[in-house]
Amino acid sequence: MCDQTFMAATFGPCDNCSKASPLMNIYIKTEAINYCSFCMEMMACQGLQKGETLASLKKESESLKKKLEEERGKLNDVELHQVAEKVEAVAALSLKTRRVLKGHGNKVLCMDWCKDKRRLVSSSQDGKVIVWDAFTLNKEHGVTLPCTWVMACAYAPSGCAVACGGLDNKCSVVPLSLDRNENLAAKKKSVAMHTNYVSGCSFTNSDMQLLTSSGDGTCALWDVESGQLLQSFHGHTADVLSLDLAPSETGNTFVSGGSDMKANVWDMRSGQNIQSFESHESDINCVKYYPSGDAFASASDDATCRFYDLRADREVAVYQKDSIIFGASTVDFSLSGRLLFAGYNDYTINVWDVLKGTRVSILFGHENRISRVRVSPDGAALCSASWDSSLRIWA
Repeated sequence: MCDQTFMAATFGPCDNCSKASPLMNIYIKTEAINYCSFCMEMMACQGLQKGETLASLKKESESLKKKLEEERGKLNDVELHQVAEKVEAVAALSLKTRRVLKGHGNKVLCMDWCKDKRRLVSSSQDGKVIVWDAFTLNKEHGVTLPCTWVMACAYAPSGCAVACGGLDNKCSVVPLSLDRNENLAAKKKSVAMHTNYVSGCSFTNSDMQLLTSSGDGTCALWDVESGQLLQSFHGHTADVLSLDLAPSETGNTFVSGGSDMKANVWDMRSGQNIQSFESHESDINCVKYYPSGDAFASASDDATCRFYDLRADREVAVYQKDSIIFGASTVDFSLSGRLLFAGYNDYTINVWDVLKGTRVSILFGHENRISRVRVSPDGAALCSASWDSSLRIWA
């Protein structure tokens, strides 16, 4: 998302030639090295076979991509909405704002539900992270971070900690205490360290591992206890803006989306990019797995949301209307997977019928762009975060 994209060039001595210049940070077998652009190109050329040039390899790469698209096209026998023609249409929705959570002093950038279906955490441009009781609207905890633009936050599966990060290039874990007067900021522990802003974070299926995405073009898996980098994921050519973990408890994959208009699926064990999709025409701001784990949706600045089937290895639906001209910033599925909630930069939340590809409702209420929508773990409510400094709970 252009409004949330920040460039942070590292300047210093190159690890190879020692000349002071703008550096590119890369990882080789989890070891970080900083090379200038000349040394980077030289390193890339060292592995070339006889008669090969970077130009010829790029040409070969493009032709292979074209062949891959042709093979995918051969399997494209029918569209999702055609298969769903005989499926009954979704009845009229009557979602209304049931709660408005106010307390942040600036744009709310992220939120996440606790597994207990009652509490939620939010982070804001005001540098604060707040834990709320969604039933009573009470603020249970508040943590002030040393930097503004806290762009990512996540609740631990146990409900005993939250993770948060942003423009300080770090992702920290804050243990939550029953004593509401305790200074949580003093117990904050830095776990992840990137070379650019942290755009997203998510715990794996335990409190002990944390997955992060960053403006440095990488995703990374960290050990919470030691702060050690367990695996890094390289494949995006620009800022990574979002990530989502596969819903299965044994799932070892996650999906990421970024400013390079790509959505990549990764194997957490090997660090390999196992599937890649490039059909958006602008930045991908959000990616979200389908509840079964066999597909995912993406939201983009090109004003569309798209639905990808991992088994068919292709895009199977596009959610768009000529009247929608503003970018989509966030998506989430209903518990059944039949509805897709999408937040847009025109301050609205559109509700789409996933199977038929039609819009079934529009939710109005926010006074600025929607930064996050998340369905509660029991599927009974939807929470939206906005740049109008508030959160709303819909049911």
